[in-house]
Amino acid sequence: MPRITAPTVAAHREQQLRAVLDSARAILGETRQAPTLAATAQRAGLARSSIYRYFASREELLAAVVADVFPEWAGQVRARVEAATTPGEKVWAYVCANIDLFSSSEQDVASALSEVADPHLLKEPMEAFHAELQRPLVAALVAHGEPHAQLMAETIESALVHVARRLGEPVEDPLRKDQALALLRRLLGGYLQRG
Repeated sequence: MPRITAPTVAAHREQQLRAVLDSARAILGETRQAPTLAATAQRAGLARSSIYRYFASREELLAAVVADVFPEWAGQVRARVEAATTPGEKVWAYVCANIDLFSSSEQDVASALSEVADPHLLKEPMEAFHAELQRPLVAALVAHGEPHAQLMAETIESALVHVARRLGEPVEDPLRKDQALALLRRLLGGYLQRG
């Protein structure tokens, strides 16, 4: 029987599952390939056969990673928005949090998922993710006095995604994170009453 490293069997199982998901996510980001169960188990420090207690196939593992990452990313953005005090600062916090995600290693995970996961597997979680992201932005825009908050949220999101996609592009002069934020500040600063 494997050694339990937590106060309870349930807590141990949760620790092991977290290690498996984190390992699969790291492999995705590093290789841009769907992680095998064997490679994931090895990276998580589990015996190869132990991973089958959690997942029966590579597809199940990938689905679990998808179900894990999108709510986490949305939570990171939501926390930043909630920490801001004024409506304009909340909108800017939304922008900054998204740029941080786009410029982090999490973008490698997102890109890999879009390449290796079945589009049907991503459709529902992506829709839920975007809806979850829109709620605090729309609320901040309403509080900011925007009469067309949903449309403005979509406009901000479009500009943000367009700029963020240029981050680190393999071109002669790739856009850096500070440049992306400066560009978005020029675009939104007056509207948000930020200098």
